[in-house]
Amino acid sequence: MQNADSSRAWLMAIGMFKLVKALLLVLVGIGAFKLAHHDTMEVLGRWVAAVHVDPDNRYFRKALTKLLSLDDRRLKEVSAGTFFYAGLFLTEGLGLVLRKTWAEYFTIIVTGSFIPVELHLITQHPTVPRVVTTLANIGIVWYLVAHRMGERRRKAVRASLSCSGL
Repeated sequence: MQNADSSRAWLMAIGMFKLVKALLLVLVGIGAFKLAHHDTMEVLGRWVAAVHVDPDNRYFRKALTKLLSLDDRRLKEVSAGTFFYAGLFLTEGLGLVLRKTWAEYFTIIVTGSFIPVELHLITQHPTVPRVVTTLANIGIVWYLVAHRMGERRRKAVRASLSCSGL
């Protein structure tokens, strides 16, 4: 029984991880959408003041430079893309939290499909967050494939036992 409890805990953890990613992407999408048709510097200035970010931080400067280079059309595209990915993560997360088998297959397909792109990006420009994210996604896919295979084996054993009258 411990195995089933452990399995549920891992599925819940993966589901919650996906839901957190969905929430973060929704926030990014809303932020990108709000920047469109507004004075980007003014909006970013208010955000910096609200979250108390050090404006001299090199990561902040890099993000700021990228944001300032985007026009309204590109901001809307970024917003739409982040909402799309948030929808994928929300679907994965809710399905896994609700322990739906289809969600396990869906997550294997969606998460697995990003791994080749992530590996390519690592070879082009390796960063610690990129490597950690890729390793987490490989671990998630590996776990879900192993879990599904184990469930199929257990189901086959139960079926053969019930057919043999045991």
